[in-house]
Amino acid sequence: MNILVIILIFVLGVIFGSFFNVVGYRIPKGLSIVRPGSFCPKCHHDLKWYELIPIFSYLFLRGKCSYCHQKISPIYPIVELVTGLLFLIAYLLFGFSTNFLIAIITESLLMIVIVSDINYLVIPDEVTIFFCILIFIVKLVTSGIRTAGLALLSGLALFLLMYLIMQLGNFLFKKESLGGGDVKLMFFVGITIGPLLGIFCIFLSSIIALPLSLLVYLKDEGNVIPFGPFILLAALIIILFKIDVSMLLNIFA
Repeated sequence: MNILVIILIFVLGVIFGSFFNVVGYRIPKGLSIVRPGSFCPKCHHDLKWYELIPIFSYLFLRGKCSYCHQKISPIYPIVELVTGLLFLIAYLLFGFSTNFLIAIITESLLMIVIVSDINYLVIPDEVTIFFCILIFIVKLVTSGIRTAGLALLSGLALFLLMYLIMQLGNFLFKKESLGGGDVKLMFFVGITIGPLLGIFCIFLSSIIALPLSLLVYLKDEGNVIPFGPFILLAALIIILFKIDVSMLLNIFA
């Protein structure tokens, strides 16, 4: 395996991770992702080019702004590093293939949602719609109009199912049980992995989120757990581990 390709995939992932930080931070606040240039989130001072090198700038500056000396959240280098690793894992598993494209698109949406949902408890509609369109185009180009059309129907089915779950939760708990952004994410999940795996994704994401939810609930009942990242993490696990419907039938048979 070409070590140069591996390095390039990782570096590309890290660079995209830096961009995903910008998207996840700015779009929920109604800011442009193009202008102004990168700035300190605390003092809003424009950053120099050497302060924008993913991961390394954060380490070199010891996690502080060089102007106001306020601490910068470690989520920025973590997102950059994790994105690089996820892109690399997708390449090692799938090579340059359709599955690779689907995996890195899902990983990209996951990282943006992590930034936006953790910081603001918001999943921007623009981001979800963009990635739904992206997946649809991949399905259309690689598998044809019939498969792409079925993917849209799967997305709609999962969206409606999650909407019903939200309404049931709201009725039972007498408060908002799921955010609208979480419901819309299921449209992406349905387009990407289909209805049956999408239902399994709901189950798997709930299992993954359960320990953290219990911990937060015991600490403070008023805290809210962002569920969007768990939905996408479950979908990514299904993609990376190549879980399919027949595998599920064998497990639950």
